Amino acid sequence: ELGWPESIPYLDRPPSPLEFYREWVSPNKPCIIRNAISHWPALKKWTSVYLRKVVGPKVVSVAVTPNGYADAVFQDRFVMPEERQMPFMDFLDIVEKKVASPNVFYVQKQCSNLTEEFPELVCDVQPDIPWMSEALGKKPDAVNFWLGESAAVTSLHKDHYENLYCVVSGEKYFLLHPPSDRPFIPYELYQPATYQVSEDGSFEIVDEKTAEKVPWIPLDPLNPNLELYPEYAQAKPLQCTVKAGEMLYLPSLWFHHVQQSHGCIAVNYWYDMEYDIKYSYYQLLDCLTKTVKMR
Repeated sequence: ELGWPESIPYLDRPPSPLEFYREWVSPNKPCIIRNAISHWPALKKWTSVYLRKVVGPKVVSVAVTPNGYADAVFQDRFVMPEERQMPFMDFLDIVEKKVASPNVFYVQKQCSNLTEEFPELVCDVQPDIPWMSEALGKKPDAVNFWLGESAAVTSLHKDHYENLYCVVSGEKYFLLHPPSDRPFIPYELYQPATYQVSEDGSFEIVDEKTAEKVPWIPLDPLNPNLELYPEYAQAKPLQCTVKAGEMLYLPSLWFHHVQQSHGCIAVNYWYDMEYDIKYSYYQLLDCLTKTVKMR
């Protein structure tokens, strides 16, 4: 029962709150749920024309990088993107290739940006997922809106949230590791830094000198350096594609690496995890892994 499936299972309908908690949340198992968001107006309405009309000239936060990697290890730093404030229609021009740019743009600010920056769009989705809210006895901590280029990549990491990731258009490509793979996944401490644009338009990496070092995963699971990280060969990644109209339940503490089709639009709901025996188990595994590596 502690083993993980070789593929992510599908549910053809959203479960009852009790069923979802018993079968998926409590055992910390992922699944893809069909027909959970089929009633959302966003599935039909969120075209480029509609988004330009509804959001249009509004200034929003956009992550900009030279290589598509935001919040990732680069040149022995944990590098965060430039957070650029720009009219949403200008961002769409870049995504749609109406305006050329050598850089990679991604709306991905994870501070409940759907409700904070795009409140005009909330009525096309839902402020929460009712059966999940009932199952957990709480509302989501954040609801996030994602839209970007195919070159934008989310590096391998984990979150302390129960995550319902809903794809509105396009596709998302997930590579997942269960928490039990922690001994095979390398962590190192990195100086935090941020991309900043120079006067000539090029990027430079500027250290956040007063900030503490950040623990992050340096490994690229799509092209792992097994000479440097031989333990990763024992890990068992799961890969899945989440298509438009589908919802991925990504359990807390699961490692995930994410790619997307160009112009993919998604909304995700972060519910804070319960700090129960699963969390204690992970903390123990993490401590044991660090202790073994120090010897």
